[in-house]
Amino acid sequence: YRADLERIGDLAKNIAKRVGSVGVSTAPRDLTHSIDSMAQLVLIQVQGVIQEYTVGDATALAKLRNDDERIDVKYTSVFRELLTYMMEDPRNITACTHLLFCAKNLERIGDHVTNIAENAYYVLTGTQLPANRPKQDETAMSAPAA
Repeated sequence: YRADLERIGDLAKNIAKRVGSVGVSTAPRDLTHSIDSMAQLVLIQVQGVIQEYTVGDATALAKLRNDDERIDVKYTSVFRELLTYMMEDPRNITACTHLLFCAKNLERIGDHVTNIAENAYYVLTGTQLPANRPKQDETAMSAPAA
């Protein structure tokens, strides 16, 4: 768990730095609304993995692992939304770029929470969850053709 927790901390620190940059920009408030809702999903996951491991609920840990798909779907939505804002108004490019990195870092935190849930499940049950977890990050597919 240590490596995943350390990486979560690194990603959170990077988000904090970028939020400071976005906070001083002229970005409209609605640019950050989707990031806020994504951050809430990730926070629920982080709190959930701690809670469920503490109480020893392997079933809930397996569900948490599968719930990462919601974060992936939200990330894809945020990615597309921010690209649209940048195309509509080039003055948003700097703020949106910082927010894109924040969104990707949140998505990565979700992945680390998933790793923790998988490892905790194994510790509690002695069996591993199936290797093929759902992954819904479709941002690579939304890139324009060259």
